[in-house]
Amino acid sequence: MDSVAGMRILARVVESGSFSAAARQLGVAPSSVSRQINELEEDLGARLFARTTRKMSLTEAGHLYYERAAGIINDVDEARLALSQLGAPSGILRLTVPSGIGRELVVSAVPAFLDKYPAIKIVLSMTDRMLDIVDAGIDVAIRVGRQQDSSFKARKIGESKRVVCASPEYLKKTGIPKTPADLESHNCITWRDHPGHNIWAFRGPGGACKVRVSGSFFAKNADAIVAATVAGLGLSLLPDCNMGTELRQKQLRVVLDDYDAIPATSPVYAVHAHQRHVPPKIRVFIDFLIESFAKARYLR
Repeated sequence: MDSVAGMRILARVVESGSFSAAARQLGVAPSSVSRQINELEEDLGARLFARTTRKMSLTEAGHLYYERAAGIINDVDEARLALSQLGAPSGILRLTVPSGIGRELVVSAVPAFLDKYPAIKIVLSMTDRMLDIVDAGIDVAIRVGRQQDSSFKARKIGESKRVVCASPEYLKKTGIPKTPADLESHNCITWRDHPGHNIWAFRGPGGACKVRVSGSFFAKNADAIVAATVAGLGLSLLPDCNMGTELRQKQLRVVLDDYDAIPATSPVYAVHAHQRHVPPKIRVFIDFLIESFAKARYLR
């Protein structure tokens, strides 16, 4: 078999921890990975893995070969990257973004990005579920909130102000809340997957305060919360990057202007795997998002 291809299969098995995990990342059947490892062992004349029904581990020969192979793979990738940088960025860019910010900020920026980089193709997964970007083969994940996982590289691309808003129709029917305490008597649309109460915290002229809010509709999806708020179901508290269009078109109105939510803003990050050299397609996409988001008037 091709030596570098065999090294890549071996490295994927070692770094993922199993044949089945490597197969998922490569998008092939586990039997295919097993067959290619067997072929590599036959080519080398050495057993690379000690296998039992319970676990798998590298043999001494496997450790030696993997250490050398990892260095060779890195050199090959650096050579390929250096060559690719001579031309325009290209390739398939796999993204995962949360629903609200994906619709409002990422998808809206894609046409201009693809006009600038026509050799790049984008595959987008829009979900509020936190995907493992390595296991799912994702190049860039857009995430809202502080990033704690140091195993990934995170670049901040903007901040979004957290606001309480409602539709004009809802406010006309129920009245406009003047203080956070007023929210306790309103129908509040909260980020939950089952009925219950949420605590919303604010800071205003009288200092910090907390209110216990609830309502008749709960969702763990930003688009669903925005749609329910526009429909007049109640008040919601979200980063305004989720509903920039609705705010501009006056489908939603911000209330409690004299109070800041705690925290007042939500940072937005582009996250990708640590690499010695970031592929051009990833680098130019993140740079483009930072530039585009800076122009969005509802990002602070």
